[in-house]
Amino acid sequence: MDSICGYIERITFQNGETGYTVAQLQQPGSSSLICIIGSMPALQPGETVRCSGHWKQHLVYGRQFEVVEYQIQAPADILGIKKYLGSGLVKGIGPTYAARIVEKFGAETLNIIDQEPDRLLEVRGLGAKRLEKLKGCWSDQKSIREVMVFLQGNGVSPAYAQKIFKRYGAQSIQKVKENPFNLARDIFGIGFKSADTIARKLGIAQDAPQRIDAGIEYALSELSSDGHVCYPVKEFIKEAEAMLEIEHALFETRVDILKNEGRIELFNLVHEGEQTLFIWLKQLFFAESGIAREILRLQKAPCHLRRIDAAKALEWVQGVLKIQLAANQQTSIECAINDKVHIITGGPGTGKSTITNAILTITGKLTQKIMLAAPTGRAAKRMSEITRQKASTIHSLLQFDFKLGCFKRNRESPLDCDLLIVDEASMIDTSLMYNLLRAVPSHARVILVGDINQLPSVGPGNVLKDLIGSRRVSVSILNQIFRQAAGSRIITNAHRINQGTFPEINNQPDSDFFFIEAAETENVLKEIVALVSHRLPKKYGFDPLNDIQVLTPMKRGEIGAENLNIALQQALNARDDPLMHAGRRFLVGDKVMQIRNDYQREVFNGDIGRVVEIDAQERQLTVGIDGREVLYEFSDLDELMLSYAVSIHKYQGSECPCIVIPIHTSHFMLLTRNLLYTGVTRGKRLVVLVGTKKALAIAVRNDDVRKRYTGLRQALMGYS
Repeated sequence: MDSICGYIERITFQNGETGYTVAQLQQPGSSSLICIIGSMPALQPGETVRCSGHWKQHLVYGRQFEVVEYQIQAPADILGIKKYLGSGLVKGIGPTYAARIVEKFGAETLNIIDQEPDRLLEVRGLGAKRLEKLKGCWSDQKSIREVMVFLQGNGVSPAYAQKIFKRYGAQSIQKVKENPFNLARDIFGIGFKSADTIARKLGIAQDAPQRIDAGIEYALSELSSDGHVCYPVKEFIKEAEAMLEIEHALFETRVDILKNEGRIELFNLVHEGEQTLFIWLKQLFFAESGIAREILRLQKAPCHLRRIDAAKALEWVQGVLKIQLAANQQTSIECAINDKVHIITGGPGTGKSTITNAILTITGKLTQKIMLAAPTGRAAKRMSEITRQKASTIHSLLQFDFKLGCFKRNRESPLDCDLLIVDEASMIDTSLMYNLLRAVPSHARVILVGDINQLPSVGPGNVLKDLIGSRRVSVSILNQIFRQAAGSRIITNAHRINQGTFPEINNQPDSDFFFIEAAETENVLKEIVALVSHRLPKKYGFDPLNDIQVLTPMKRGEIGAENLNIALQQALNARDDPLMHAGRRFLVGDKVMQIRNDYQREVFNGDIGRVVEIDAQERQLTVGIDGREVLYEFSDLDELMLSYAVSIHKYQGSECPCIVIPIHTSHFMLLTRNLLYTGVTRGKRLVVLVGTKKALAIAVRNDDVRKRYTGLRQALMGYS
């Protein structure tokens, strides 16, 4: 094999999953750059590398060096040292200070930083504060590099080294050696398979108890990511055994031990008419039974609010609000002002907002202790706009305690309210609903508002549907479309879709719902890019980033979210100074979405913002979300994804003036009625579908909602 050495001038491409990298390498004394390719995860600009491999001639890109093995080395010359320090790898030292430090200490620079860092005070402009920061970062980088080498030697991407070091600190390698399976639980992005790879390299046997235990919990966690709260034990064991490749008897033994240790729960449910044993992660079982318990507590306790004459209240509120309520709306309000727990469900245009305002107006005469909440920031903002009262996200209402790792508001420290109204309740998963209900004081009234025909929550469970199905909570079902809403093709087509009827797509000039035929995925992509970047802004005055949102059923494929984001980023935010991270390009001005709950930053799964600054020197990216700026370390950027296009599921609870949706048979597996219905109902002023009538017909006909295993309905029915 041939060998070359030099520093990395720039990264051209890097795939975060495979580690495949294309980079430009500068050899000492050479005026030209060498293109190197191969699996080099976590390689950074400025680093000096020694590569072993083979030269090859690419038909398009010319001469390249294909890397088989590589090692990170200390920079060999002054230019390499300057490039390394100025690359942003060491916080607080950008190109300017890098040049000054190297000018002062020359080839001894790295030894000075490592052995005599206080001498850096001799550098012009470098004060004590910056020195302390540099010393800390230098020490961390050394430790992170050790973790990187350890991970690489054990078959796992070094890209996770910084996250592991952030979690475990100086004990990182020791902690991983003790039980590598903890990585799957503690480090976002590392799954059981990666942890298992390390375990095997460390000599942990395939039938080791800690491996089986971790595999069982991982399999249950993966099922919860698909929406399941529990799972039939027989089916679960088959799937988990195949994953772990162990004997049935050994697996059953560990299941029993985990139950005795309180890490999982086993319980019989009626499934398809028969008693069937189900398995839960302990915390989800506790949350489900907790929801049933809290509902019963609220229903049994007396209400602080005095009873009123519903007929007089309805007559009065119609006069105050200058509205005429339909019979089913009046019934809904009457139930809501009398029952301790009530659910209002209905599609768009059926008057949920009107009813909410009427309930608030009536209750406002009885108490000022009213709280409004929604699962997402956007839904809370929309609720505030509709009601003209403050609405919070559920997470902010419950106040997370970072020291204890739980919400501050609970049974011991309840919310100070007499009435709690929660909008977009179909989005609330099992754990969040439990935490919310246990924080409601016994004397308070709770009203849940939502649309059960939308997709269920991203997290595990189907809470709103289970609450309704249990018949243990009073429910108002709104199904009448009112005159103003009936003039909107978005609303009438949403209801047609929900009823299994093909929508009207005759594209009238004054319509707010359009269908554009495009047979090939390549043409669908071109149409969407043209619509978002030129045609819709020109015709309707929409801002391409703020007023238009592309929603897609799938992540992969030519018209999946990933590829649509690349195409739309190029069309809407073309710049020459990208930050490359894990194969993705981030640019100032990019539209991005948070993809996991982060209580420390107070940003949550589905929150959308804009990149306002990329600071290479401090290795930080700043995102503006809901009027505030949120800082991300470069190592945490896997919590963000581009959001020019997002999945319909991720956009649940949000609305946008204009929604564009690709609808194509290449998305066959995900073409369902409730998915299409949810996507269409996100549009406020305009909805555009791009694709084929065949795909649209498949989605409308397909009412096979993906089964979610839950025990909530039976838990509710078991309490009395």
